[in-house]
Amino acid sequence: MTFVDTHCHLYDEAFDADRDEAVQRAVEVGVKTMLLPDIDSASTDRLDALAAQYPQHFRRMAGLHPTSVKEDYEQELQHVRDCLFAQRFVAVGEIGMDLYWDRTYEEQQRVVLRQQMLWAEELGLPVALHIRKAHNEVFGLLRDMNRKNYKGVMHCFGGSVQEAQRAVEMGFYLGIGGVVTFKNATLAEVVKAMPLERLLLETDAPYLSPVPYRGKRNESSYIPLIAQRVAEIKGIGVEEVARQTTANAAELFGL
Repeated sequence: MTFVDTHCHLYDEAFDADRDEAVQRAVEVGVKTMLLPDIDSASTDRLDALAAQYPQHFRRMAGLHPTSVKEDYEQELQHVRDCLFAQRFVAVGEIGMDLYWDRTYEEQQRVVLRQQMLWAEELGLPVALHIRKAHNEVFGLLRDMNRKNYKGVMHCFGGSVQEAQRAVEMGFYLGIGGVVTFKNATLAEVVKAMPLERLLLETDAPYLSPVPYRGKRNESSYIPLIAQRVAEIKGIGVEEVARQTTANAAELFGL
């Protein structure tokens, strides 16, 4: 079986002690392709170095994470633009809105998200959306942009079945990660209700490890655990989950 981890941060400092081993563990269990979303200008060099070391396994995104939207957001946006229009990426990400901690930069987050979505549209790239405590705000922005169909994934999807349906109707895929393995996770209801053709597998490593590693560092080699849980929820074989989600990733990101 072959899998794609559509969202992981293996360039993060959490992997400094065993990054090569973590990559090898992923490849050994069939996770042959891993997508690397950027955070801000401080993380770009680390991301690029990892992708250059393993070009056969990693694909890059470029984007400004909503929690990195601060006073210098215009400078950070310029960095994203410089990257996007000079190099090749599989997506613009991760971008979005995050109002979990506070709303200090809510309006700036809107400006940044809208601009990056416009660049993605101009370049014909999908977007990887990070949405935390901001589904209404993001859906409102998407409605105001008034596009017939969007191209992208709602990464680490955490909304309701109704919000999932709305996202799929707009053209988005749903990123399913380790949370789906948690006891009583409402994400299981989303997975059950949504077609497999609109689901993607991801880890968000080093965050949100699946059971039985919950609370520990996550890594891409845990993708089969997520796939197995999706298979159980849908009552199908894990091979079908691997095949379809890999095909979904290839379709969306041009892999």
